[in-house]
Amino acid sequence: MTDIKIPKPTIERIDGRLHLIREVRDASGNVEHRVVMPLGVEFGLRDLAEIVVGATVLAIPVGYTEEVWVLGEELSNLRASLIVLVSMFFTAAFTYAVFYRDHFKGYGDEFIKRLLSNYLITLTIAAMILLLVDKLPLFEDPGGALRRMILVAFPATFSATVVDSLK
Repeated sequence: MTDIKIPKPTIERIDGRLHLIREVRDASGNVEHRVVMPLGVEFGLRDLAEIVVGATVLAIPVGYTEEVWVLGEELSNLRASLIVLVSMFFTAAFTYAVFYRDHFKGYGDEFIKRLLSNYLITLTIAAMILLLVDKLPLFEDPGGALRRMILVAFPATFSATVVDSLK
């Protein structure tokens, strides 16, 4: 039986995208097996498109419900702020676990960019959906409009994050 050496994985850019390379070498140093996996730590145009699609998946059905429209009028600003914090916390935890757990060092700025882009894009999608059904009173009740956007974005942020994680 030959001795097998598994060196530390390396990160290489292949076709413009980062990949994690794991090689298994025999005792004489020859590569016996090589595994190349995409490393999803950089935020790009493809990720942006995935977030738009993922956010839309849940923003449409949630944005069409009268419960959200009424709750947006009645919800306090404190509760709306707590919903934003909870959403950002769970999105950050999931994003960290899926993309950055082993590679956060050196990619913290990409993590923040992915997290903020996810939430801002989802809020924009929520606003567009509410605007389409004439339930975004931006000029009559800006606070109510923002609370409705936050309520629609709450589940939509999670679906956007999950779709972005599918590779």
